[in-house]
Amino acid sequence: MEPTLGNPKNTIEIIQKYEFNFLKRFGQNFLIDTHVLDKIIRAANVTKDDVVLEIGPGIGTMTQYLAQAAGLVIAVEIDDRLIPILHETLKDYDNAVIIHDDILKVDIRELAERYHGGRPLKVAANLPYYITTPVIMGLLEKEMPVDNITVMIQKEVAERIQAGPGGKDYGALSLAVQYYAEPYIVANVPPNCFIPRPKVGSAVIRLTRYQKPPVRAQDTELMFRLIRASFQQRRKTLQNGLNNSADISFSRDEIVAAIESIGLSSNVRGETLTLEQFARLADALAGADKKNGDTQVVSCK
Repeated sequence: MEPTLGNPKNTIEIIQKYEFNFLKRFGQNFLIDTHVLDKIIRAANVTKDDVVLEIGPGIGTMTQYLAQAAGLVIAVEIDDRLIPILHETLKDYDNAVIIHDDILKVDIRELAERYHGGRPLKVAANLPYYITTPVIMGLLEKEMPVDNITVMIQKEVAERIQAGPGGKDYGALSLAVQYYAEPYIVANVPPNCFIPRPKVGSAVIRLTRYQKPPVRAQDTELMFRLIRASFQQRRKTLQNGLNNSADISFSRDEIVAAIESIGLSSNVRGETLTLEQFARLADALAGADKKNGDTQVVSCK
């Protein structure tokens, strides 16, 4: 079955037929560019062997394209007003399952087990901006059964995710995502590719999940605390940022010693460190913590 949506005329007809009003709280902007849809399908590398989880299908535009390429599409939509529209636009696609629920509350492991024998799903979405970070980090941090994530998000956020050390876009989000997945910006998408037009540009980004993280730290939680603290006051030196953070319990001397032990100047800024350097710094501080914990206090009588 050839997709009928993606064409602005057909999209407008469906919207008018159901007298659908866009809600800002759901961040609803429907894609109306078939070239962008094709790029998303190719970037996700969707085949008939795949089960795809689509987050926020809207009126079913991308769902039609995914269903044509995939073995099965699971479309999760929170807006109850869109459910009857989806039943109409997807009626000819027997490999599309509609689930009326909040993606942040859905048991994705259960979906993978039920529809794909527990094997990893591929994720595709035109993500509302307000849930971009919770959705992406939820999929990655909770180790959901996901192979790759190909999503349309705000261009600025995509650039932050892909950014490398030293740039203005580089930050805690960059490092958090890059610990779990390899990011690649597939395409930039201007506002005129949507109904209604958003006020900012968008981008399609693919996150390919690592089988194993690219770095190893003795204490991953400590590493991410160091990362967050170093970017909370990014204009300060790393030692000052860590020393001023309520989440970091090490003394200034311990912080300086750890920074210098991995070959960096004590005046280095956190925004210049790579993920590997943050892992090494965490190991150095974990070693200092262990040394302090092993110190015995001898009572003199």
